[in-house]
Amino acid sequence: MAEPARLGACFSAMRYRTREAGASGGSLMKIGRRVLLTTAALTVAIVATARAHTMFLKLESFFLEPHSTNVVALFNGDFDESENHITRDRMLDVSIVGPDGVVHPPTEAWRDTAMFHWHADSVDTALLTFETGSAGTYTIGVSTAARVIPLTGPEFNEYLVHEGLVDELAEREAAGKANDDAAELYSKHVKAIVQVGDDRSGEWAEELGYPVEIIPLQNPYDLVVGDELQVRFLRAGEPVENALLYANYEFNAHSHDETGAHNEAVEARTNADGVATIPLVGGGRWYIRTIHMVETPSEPDLDYESNWATLTFQIRGG
Repeated sequence: MAEPARLGACFSAMRYRTREAGASGGSLMKIGRRVLLTTAALTVAIVATARAHTMFLKLESFFLEPHSTNVVALFNGDFDESENHITRDRMLDVSIVGPDGVVHPPTEAWRDTAMFHWHADSVDTALLTFETGSAGTYTIGVSTAARVIPLTGPEFNEYLVHEGLVDELAEREAAGKANDDAAELYSKHVKAIVQVGDDRSGEWAEELGYPVEIIPLQNPYDLVVGDELQVRFLRAGEPVENALLYANYEFNAHSHDETGAHNEAVEARTNADGVATIPLVGGGRWYIRTIHMVETPSEPDLDYESNWATLTFQIRGG
């Protein structure tokens, strides 16, 4: 078993901060459009499927005991099933923030497994083994390096529909770009709020400095079914107005409508302060997700940059 990451008072209070990536692929890389789109013709079936995956941090239970060994899964697919694993070289930051301080687990604390696809050499989920410290409310975060993906116009539109990016789809149509191919730089940044023991602490509000973050404005573990959770969505540390957030919980079965878009329990827009209200209509494990996408006119080899964010937690009653 991998050596668990330990939380203790001696750990540094270091925080991840957005930084320019180098050879790892986090910068707006200069890749020729002709090469990208030619390659896409051969690989688009595989790449397009991989591109549509949302990333989540998920535990069997988000209620843990102090000073206990636990496992958190990094899903890359949907909330019910991970389709492929995230390799360690893509992880720019892994942080666990609790009342005793911050720890950045070593690579050896991760392992890969096949939780959903059982065939030779198949792995679909990355698992992190860690230990809790003192009782309190913890934040766990993972931020990934950016990658570029080329898609044809119809494929890009289908992806926008599938992920609920209705504003971006409307903008493409209004600009007469609906049939245009698209090269997109994307990265994913995910957080989980975990309750350890009975005592509450303030780490649920921790900002990790990721390119995008969903920050709860209340401790989810002070809430019950029927309450509302307010969250603030940040891009580069600043509130984003009119961002479209989606939320769902495990007992509202994952499905899609006739267009292929996700059916989810909650759809909410952020106000001028970047705040959205999520009604907690059921108990169990929850997620909130959004994708911040912008055009990149100053980048000749790219059309869009997207940053994906999710927040997961659990509400008693499920």
